[in-house]
Amino acid sequence: MAILRSMLKATKTLHRSSSLLRNMSNLPENTVYTGPTTQNKRVTLSQLQQKHKNSQPITMVTAYDYPSAVHLDMAAIDICLVGDSASMVVHGHDTTLPITLDEMLVHCRAVARGAKTPLLVGDLPFGTYECSSNQAVDTAVRILKEGQMDAIKLEGGSPSRIVAAKAIVEAGIAVIGHVGLTPQAISVLGGFRPQGRNVASAVKVVETALALQEAGCFAVVLECVPAPVTAAATAALQIPTIGIGAGPYCSGQVLVYHDLLGMLQHPHHAKVTPKFCKQYARVGDVINKALLEYKEDVMNGSFPDAQHSPYKISETDANGFLNELQKLGFDKAASAASEAVQKMVSKSTK
Repeated sequence: MAILRSMLKATKTLHRSSSLLRNMSNLPENTVYTGPTTQNKRVTLSQLQQKHKNSQPITMVTAYDYPSAVHLDMAAIDICLVGDSASMVVHGHDTTLPITLDEMLVHCRAVARGAKTPLLVGDLPFGTYECSSNQAVDTAVRILKEGQMDAIKLEGGSPSRIVAAKAIVEAGIAVIGHVGLTPQAISVLGGFRPQGRNVASAVKVVETALALQEAGCFAVVLECVPAPVTAAATAALQIPTIGIGAGPYCSGQVLVYHDLLGMLQHPHHAKVTPKFCKQYARVGDVINKALLEYKEDVMNGSFPDAQHSPYKISETDANGFLNELQKLGFDKAASAASEAVQKMVSKSTK
């Protein structure tokens, strides 16, 4: 009986605590808020592992801002990567190297506000994790705490990168590895060059992926490697592989939002769309057409028309306004306002 009373007391205490938390929460209560619910469930590592176990393909898209994140959310994409490729796609640089951690955090936060269901992964930018494991952990912590991400991605498979990945995982942060073409290493690779095209390079891709798995990574991105090498790595690993330009034998695929929508000529591949990217739309053409039409409408005076000039002033207030302008000596302004009133009245009666 004493145990039951103790349990009831604990339940009441928990109820009071829950009520306090609800009252302090910035989420609106359903009883007073009639808008759309915000209780979306984010994709978890367990769900991704289950998809991998069941051989269900994993979808991942790289995005950099709130509008694109909202679209990923609506499409129920599994993973949203906030990539350091923002350096090229958004900031107009020729490589991924210039982007800073502070710039990446801005992109991460914007995406986090828009994508409520995908697992959110933030890239560690160049120069923020190479010096030591402590530096790598500190940067990863900032990506999660300040960038509101769920996990991080780091490039490469050198011994120092493996140690860094292991340290980040041991700090309690989920990590995706990245092998093959690693854009942060273009000075060593000699440019944006595919990897795994000879025996030694192919074996290195597989071995590096295995080392990242051993370090605790929950998935590995394989970029720009031949399909047989991808197949070998996927078969050798017990964690998902996410391919980009790596053929169909991966556990999932990733493309850049702007690339798959055909939004722009990407400087990543000599100002043309990457060879491996399928364009599912030509959004860039639609944007260009709309901008030209807008320019033409402004030039010929057809925009804005009455439909797009919705804010009215009553005749009484308009006359009072004209009188005040004349009293102030603003005759030219009064004349312009009077003419505008006459034109609007004329258009509304047609």
